[in-house]
Amino acid sequence: MPVKHINFIPVAVLALLAGCATDTYTVQDQLAADQARLAERVDGIERKVDSQSLLEMSRKLDAMELEVRTLRGDIETLQFELQGLNSRQRDQYMDIDSRLQGLETGGAAAVAATTGAAVASSAGSASSAPVPVAGPASASEQESYNTAFNALKDGRYEQAAGAFSQFLSAFPASNLADNAKYWYAETFYVRRQFAEALSTFEAVVKEYPDSRKTPDALLKIGYCNYELGQWSQAKSALTQVGQRFPDSTAARLASQRLDKIKAEGH
Repeated sequence: MPVKHINFIPVAVLALLAGCATDTYTVQDQLAADQARLAERVDGIERKVDSQSLLEMSRKLDAMELEVRTLRGDIETLQFELQGLNSRQRDQYMDIDSRLQGLETGGAAAVAATTGAAVASSAGSASSAPVPVAGPASASEQESYNTAFNALKDGRYEQAAGAFSQFLSAFPASNLADNAKYWYAETFYVRRQFAEALSTFEAVVKEYPDSRKTPDALLKIGYCNYELGQWSQAKSALTQVGQRFPDSTAARLASQRLDKIKAEGH
């Protein structure tokens, strides 16, 4: 009997060890399954977070795009209004210039008539021939000038440039030459051909220093240099406007542009 009892001990031990091994494998499988489920849950959470982040980013991008479109529309509106304002100001300025030119022409004609009559009266019967005096622009001069000026007012800048150039070639000594030269320069300025405009405005100041167009020409010299990024030349010309013509509209505009240049750090 004792021998038989001892033979059963290894079998029991083996059975016990097999059961422990089975339990160990079961726990490992459970841990692996739990880890897999946990990883899956983490992946799901990450996907959800990523989806929410992408959705939020998409919403923000849509909002920014809408804001940009709105701002672009506002800018275009302001640009249109500014262009309209500049056009109206130019039209008003040119209308005033045209009316002043008419008054000057009419005044010169009146002076010529009065002077001629006075001379003829003082001469008495000694001579009945008219005395020649300096008068206004001839009909051909005025017609040529008006053609160029009207083209400029209508926005036909290239035609205006050609017409003013022809006028200056045909009538270099005309009393309208300073005006024609100034508006010739303007045809370049409105087309943003600032280098050409600059040289022509400089010619106005040089050739017609006593013209009523000189303050405006000097102002535009400053403007052209500003557009060309030539800050020192721009400041010099604009400062001269204020010094030489302190009570003019050009001086006020020059002061505003100088303030702008300073604010921009130039």
